[in-house]
Amino acid sequence: MLRFVPFVPSWFNVFNRMAQTKKQIQSLLSGASTSPRHRFGQNFMIDQNLVRLVAAAGELGPGDVAIEVGPGTGTLTEQLLASPAARVVAVEIDRDLAALLRERLGHDARFQLIEGDALDGKHAINAELLEVVRASPDRAKLVANLPYNIASPLVIELLLAGVATLAFTVQKEVADRLRAGAGSDAYGPLSVVAQMLSRVEVLRTLPPQAFWPAPKIESALVRMTREDRLGNRAAPFGNFIRKVFSARRKTMRKAMTLAGLPAEQLLERAGLDGQRRPEEFSPEQLWQLFELGYAASGSE
Repeated sequence: MLRFVPFVPSWFNVFNRMAQTKKQIQSLLSGASTSPRHRFGQNFMIDQNLVRLVAAAGELGPGDVAIEVGPGTGTLTEQLLASPAARVVAVEIDRDLAALLRERLGHDARFQLIEGDALDGKHAINAELLEVVRASPDRAKLVANLPYNIASPLVIELLLAGVATLAFTVQKEVADRLRAGAGSDAYGPLSVVAQMLSRVEVLRTLPPQAFWPAPKIESALVRMTREDRLGNRAAPFGNFIRKVFSARRKTMRKAMTLAGLPAEQLLERAGLDGQRRPEEFSPEQLWQLFELGYAASGSE
């Protein structure tokens, strides 16, 4: 289910357009009377080869809808518009950058801009973006340099909404959490839900110098291919995971009891050791416990 994928030249497709340089990005921002805004998690990718690499990682084809969250000055957007994708939908919260994108790319009939936050609260997607995803089942693909401050909740919500593929850059710490195995320090609710909804690949790590302003940490290019094993039980399973991991330093028996679950009965039926801590249980074992509890509650 999880695998580390090194750089593979076969999916390095060099599109026709040149990515923006650092000087060009600075010039565009200056012309729009703006600058990088920390509150929006803005770090602009300035390595031209990596911009093309991110675009290629989405493996876009005819009929696909590319979703880009945090397009900034449009350097990756231009690469996506040069791909075979049928449409490119960009979501930008920054008013100044949204105006810049309209001016530069608004003439392209394949380009759609959603101005606003990609998230509507912590566990919901922007209604306009959700409509785009639902209108293109199995063809919507996220391809983005994600703003660091929304990455974790956004990728899960997009998977739940039905996005087929997510190819994005994110803090390496988050990438480690997405693919972490049971028992590791990085393993937690994000790991469990991501792995039950998708196949997670870390394609490569990116140095701080690939961005401007340079972040203080390394980033990673991640691809998540939707493999949904939760179906219509994803939301209740997510709630179950949050409950048991909120007491992660306690035993699973104690954590389940505190969450109001019949711990002894469920653990015995699953044949699992309740003295182990929640982070020692694999996603499959946690799903087994949830399924037993779901059936026992009469929700079937």
